[in-house]
Order: sequence, then C-alpha cells, then structure tokens
Amino acid sequence: MNDKQKTNLGSNAPGHPGISPTWTSSAKDVVTTSLGSSRIWVTLGYGIGNEVYWPSTGHPQIRDLGFIIAGPNGWTEVKRARRYLISTPEPHVPLPQIVHEGDDYRLELEFLPHPQRDTLLVHYNLVGEGLQLYCLLAPHLDGDRANTAWADGDLTAQRDAASICLRSDCGFLRTSVGYAGESDGWQDFSQNGAMTWTYGCATDGNVALTGELASASGTLALSFSQTLEGARTLARSSLADDYDDVRNRFVDQWVQWGKTLVIPYASPEMKHVAEISATVIKVHEDRTYAGAVVASLSVPWGSSHDDPGGYHLVWTRDTVEAALAMIVVGQIEDAKKTLAYLIGTQSENGGWAQNYYPDGRGYWSGSQLDEVALPVILAAKLRAVGSLTNSIPTENMVRKAIAYIVRMGPMSDQDRWEENAGASPFTLALTVCALVASADYFNADERAYLLSLADCWNERIEDWTYTTSGEYCADRDIGGYYVRMSPRPMQGGINGSIDVRNVAHGEIAATGLLGLEFLYLVRTGLRKADDKRIVDTVRLVDEILRVETPNGPSFHRYNGDGYGEHADGSPFDGQGIGRLWPLLTGERGHYAVAAGEDARPYLAAMAKMTGPGGLIPEQVWDSEPLPDRGLMPGKPSGSAMPLVWAHGEFLKLLACITTERPTELLDDVDTRYGGTIPEAEVWHWRETSPFQSVPKGRGINIEATEPFILHHSLDDWHHKDDSKSAPGPFGMHILALTKDQLAEFDELKFTFFYPDRDAWRQKDFAIQLGRG
Repeated sequence: MNDKQKTNLGSNAPGHPGISPTWTSSAKDVVTTSLGSSRIWVTLGYGIGNEVYWPSTGHPQIRDLGFIIAGPNGWTEVKRARRYLISTPEPHVPLPQIVHEGDDYRLELEFLPHPQRDTLLVHYNLVGEGLQLYCLLAPHLDGDRANTAWADGDLTAQRDAASICLRSDCGFLRTSVGYAGESDGWQDFSQNGAMTWTYGCATDGNVALTGELASASGTLALSFSQTLEGARTLARSSLADDYDDVRNRFVDQWVQWGKTLVIPYASPEMKHVAEISATVIKVHEDRTYAGAVVASLSVPWGSSHDDPGGYHLVWTRDTVEAALAMIVVGQIEDAKKTLAYLIGTQSENGGWAQNYYPDGRGYWSGSQLDEVALPVILAAKLRAVGSLTNSIPTENMVRKAIAYIVRMGPMSDQDRWEENAGASPFTLALTVCALVASADYFNADERAYLLSLADCWNERIEDWTYTTSGEYCADRDIGGYYVRMSPRPMQGGINGSIDVRNVAHGEIAATGLLGLEFLYLVRTGLRKADDKRIVDTVRLVDEILRVETPNGPSFHRYNGDGYGEHADGSPFDGQGIGRLWPLLTGERGHYAVAAGEDARPYLAAMAKMTGPGGLIPEQVWDSEPLPDRGLMPGKPSGSAMPLVWAHGEFLKLLACITTERPTELLDDVDTRYGGTIPEAEVWHWRETSPFQSVPKGRGINIEATEPFILHHSLDDWHHKDDSKSAPGPFGMHILALTKDQLAEFDELKFTFFYPDRDAWRQKDFAIQLGRG
C-alpha cells in the first residue's frame, strides 16, 4: 500500500456532490425476478446489472452494478467493451448467464434474484493470467441524487428508508467510495490505471462504490432493506444459503410456470419469442400489488437524464394490453389479478389516473378515455372466456367507468400517445365497444340509453376522423382517409389544427396527420377490412408511415412525430425525431389477418427487432447506421426496452394468425355491428360533441351534465318554446325530440338557460334537419 492509499484510508471522499446523476441506458438485455416472495426486479444491459427495483416495480434503487478487469495489459470496464454473449436456460426461465470475453480474459456472470430474500446474487468466474476483478456499484436510492455510502468491509449506502449492502462471499481486498465523476472507482482507474483510492465515506451526493474482490471466483449478494442493519443481515443470510439450492428453486419455479403457458401454434422461432414475451409480462408484475404491470422496467434514454418516473409506472392501457395477451397464452389468473388490481386503483369519479405507481398513487394527471374503456373490455373478455362471474366489485367498477365515459365522452382529454385532446379512432372504437359490452350490467332504461349512445358515436366516427378534402386526396386516387385524430369541435374539429409535440414547428392541420389508430375500427368489429375508406387509408399509411428495415416493415406513430433521437442519434431531450414502433408492426399485422393477407412477415419483423436477449423495444432505429451510438436500422433505439405493450401485441398477433380473430373482438359488439356502420335512431347532441345537421328520420337528444331549459324554435324563431330537461341515466340531463316531432321541419335553433346557476348560455346553436 503506497502513501496515498494510507492517507485516503477511511477518509471522506473529495468532490462533493459529484456530477448530476442519471439512470442507465434503457437498452436492456434481460429483465428478471423470482416467482417467490422476494421483492426485487433486476434489469441487465451491456452485460452488467442495471437498475434493480425494490420493494416494488415502481422504485429503482441503483443505477448499475458493473465490473472492471485489470491485468498486465491494462484495465477494461466490461460494459464499455461490449464483447459478451447472453443466454438463459430456457426462454421462459429468466436466469441470465453472461460471458464477457476479451483478448486476455473471460468473465462469466450469472444474475440470480433470490426467491425468498430481497437479494440479488451474482455468481462470477474470471479466467485469465494475472487478472484482478473489481465491482462498481452506483446507488440511486429512492430515485434521489443525495445518497450516503460507506466502504467498510462491505459496500453500503442509505437514503431515508432505503438501504443496500453489497457483500462478497470471499471478501474484498480493498474498498472505496467516492462521488460520481470526481472520486469514484472509474475515475481512479482512468486517472491512475489502477485502484489507488480507499475512501471510507461519501455523504449526501451522487455516490459510487468500488470493491477489489479477493478471489477470481465467487458470489456477490446485493441486498435491500429499510435499514443498513437489515440489508447487511439479508446479504449475509443470502450468502449462507447454498447457491445451488437457491438456483434450483428459482429455476424450478419458472419451469413450473412455463408448463402452464399455452402458446398458439407457431414455428420454433416464433414460439421462442412468444415464451420470452409472456415471461417479460410476468416479470413486470408487482409482488405486493398483484396484477399491477408497469409499462417497462426502464427509463427511456435514461443515461442522459434523471427522470424520477420513467416507464416504471402503471398505465392502465399498457396493463390491460398485457392482460389480454396473457389470456391468449392461458394465463387467465394473471388477467383476473390485473382486473382486481384495476378495481382497486379506480378513482371515485370512475376514471383512472393517467399513470401511477403500483400502490395507486397518481404520477401524471391527464385523462384518457381509452384507459377507462379498457378495464371494461378486459372484464368482458374474461366473461367471454368463462373466467369471470359477476361480483359486486366488478359491477361497481363497470358502472362507474361507463358513467365516466357517458359524461366525458366521446372526446378525450388525451389520445393514446398522451399528446392531444379530441377524437381518436382508437379511443372511439374502444369506448363504443365498452358501452356495448357492458350494457347487460344495467337496467332496461340505462341499457337502452347506452346502446343508443354507442350507435350514435359509432355512426359519427367518420364525421370526426375521416376527411374527403385533406391534402392527400388531391394527387391520389382516393376519396378520403382517416386522420390520426381531430381536435375538439370548439377547436375546429377535423378542420382544425393539431399541436404536434416534441418538435419545434408547431401546429399542423388535422387532415395532414396520419396514424394507425383507425385500424382498431376493424380490429374491434366496427368496420370491415374491405371498407374502401379503410383500404384507402391503409394504402396511404403504407406509403407515408411505413419503412422497410433490414428486419422487416415498421411504422411511425404519425408523420412529423418528434418523440425519438435527433438526426445525429443523440438522445431525445424534449425534442427529436420519432422512430419506428414494433407494436405498430403488430397492429398492421392484425389488419393483414382481417384483410386475408399473409400476416407472418409482420410477426417475423417484430421477432427480429429485438435486443440481444430477445426483448422488444418501444422504438427501432430508422436511419443510416450509427455504430458509435449503437444504432442500427431495424434494431432497438434508446427508447424503452422492453415495452410490455409491444410484447403483448406480439402474443396477440400470433394468436390472431392462428384463430383469425382479434383478441379485442367481442361477440356482443360483433353481433350488433358486424363491421357495418349503424343508422342510429337517435343522435345525441352535446356542446362537447355537437353536429350541425342530422340525417332524415332521426330523433335528437339534447344533453348536458346539469339541468337546463331549452329555449328553441323550429321555424326560425317565429314560434318559440321553452322545454325543461329531464334527469336521464348516468347523471345526464336530457331533452328528447322524437323523429315525429322533427319530421316536418328543416332546422332546429336553440340556446340554454341553466336554472341552477340562473345563467343563459350566451350563444345560439342550429341543427339542419334531414340534410346530413
């Protein structure tokens, strides 16, 4: 030990507070957890441990756990070398085994989440002459940049009620703790070519720990607890357990679970991806809050920022998409747990938070109608497969959700990409389906109202989302096309503009934005695959949004999307260029099945657009190769990986190819519509979803969420009437005008008086009768 080492021994590290912390890259190799009582979830990327989540899927606690190898030829940090192979015993057994191999070393790693303790065991074996192995641990406890850490035999850190301990069964020859970017172990090697610092403590900062392992082969235990004493106890206990016994228990639990999978008929290659997909979804389920499935155990572009939320949150949409996928592979109980969980997280108003931690605490505050409709559809699907009996909690959930949709629909505060308010074909399809599928939960009057509202909204989908005068009609042989979405009517509706997010150029005409949302009209049975409007729009999105990659076709969310890396490959930073989404490849594949096309190329493309461990990302790169940034065409970008929704889409497409029936297609909806646009007997007019004309022979319901008196005339105000609304179902107030009352007239003019507020609506409205 030299004089510098002696001076540093046990002292506080310099460089407080360290550089600004970030998470790690979202380019994961494997995600894993045990099926026991342990409450840790482990992610791996670039061949090392990345974020470890504890005590729930919503709480990452470390940035990474990596290794440096030093020897006669210098030193190597293995994650930067990127020379490794990764494997698991079976696709449905997420026990990652990694081999890093350089010119003069071979490092074998196995990452084993302990089934019974909150501990990650890492078995390591280093082969090579004159080599020494070092571990590097970067705490990020409770997602906070201010941690305190100690190097005192074990490597420990603490932040409030979160503590970790890293212990080796062979002990450490030396340990040190420092501030990231200033006095951490990597800086020591970078500046000195060896481990020369042995600082004992670093307080209240972005800290990093280093340990020189006493043996080339052994086991590390990284344990999590509310207290340092608890973490140390768990680490010691875990190392006292026989490693082979723990390993066998872990493997056996996953093997037994794998036997319950019912994979639709597939080639061996597709079956392999399907088993990985089902496993990924299973891994993302929380332990304490059974049925809670976070969107991804990752932070998109995490190595560039310190987002406390990331994708390790529950989105009701992603969770239901995963549950529907689990149904098609025989995991009915998992889907039922998700439904029960969603019953538990529903708000009193009937909706759900935009996204939330597994315990139900909301994160963002937006409202999305598709996220209210989907739990109802999940309940209907479980009933359809004979696995759900009516219960008071389920009935209450459905009733509250439907009441929310009735009051707030059909316009949504946010579309499925969480960017804009208005009418989206995706959201409209799901809300109509939810209304129809839930009708038998209600009494006769409520049921009749729901079905009438569903028919009206279904018939009006084209009014809101289909253009015959958009810019793409002029130079193409098409009569019109579906748009990505249209703004609310008071913002111009389909003739208005969309504020395109994440880009600098601002607004664009709604008719200039294309997306694949309209495909759900076919998938849910509201429109036929050979409807010319559908066919023309498919041709259009294939031309404008589709990109042929070396791994097959994929699609942009919409033209002009800014959610993705910049042109030079630098990370998304609030602006960027949207890349290709494999889940949209799956959506296009579903349409291919409905249209009688061969959907297998779409399934194969999804299977090839994966990372080293078979994980499907949120986005794949769509430009020229940038090897220095790890960006290759048709392969994962820096966005979230894995994306649970994408894995669910793969499983559902695989099943759809076999059954020729989408998972989301419900018998009640198919029977009522069969892909044909209905002629609703009554059109429901609301100021949030008005219409200027109505086809001949229809009744009109004038509706509001509060009592009103309708001041109206059918002869251009020559005769005036004041009619009082009546309380209707779901808290609505309705004035019904029958088709017979309207039959002899050309126009209805009206305005409102609200007696509860003693206020007039200072605006006149008009509806042309029999001209739609």
